[in-house]
Amino acid sequence: MAPQKFCQECNQRHTCQDVYRQLGNTKSPSVVFKVVVAFLLPLMVFIAALVASEKISAKAINSKEAQTVLSFLLALSVTFVCILIIKMIDRQLRKDK
Repeated sequence: MAPQKFCQECNQRHTCQDVYRQLGNTKSPSVVFKVVVAFLLPLMVFIAALVASEKISAKAINSKEAQTVLSFLLALSVTFVCILIIKMIDRQLRKDK
């Protein structure tokens, strides 16, 4: 890897590679599951709730604007409840450890 321009004048350019090597060799637990639960799960819940509420409100409401607003608010509330449940489960798991 060719040194970049801004690295030429750096006093620590020789130790930089060692720092990144040490960071790559850390033995910490994977955060993939936490990232999925924190970011991907609420997004998926919102999309699924939006689709489901859109289908339900299509049968009950004739106005397209009201249907959209109601579906969005319902999906948002379902997602909020999901996030609260996730936080409660996380808090309980932290207490057990």
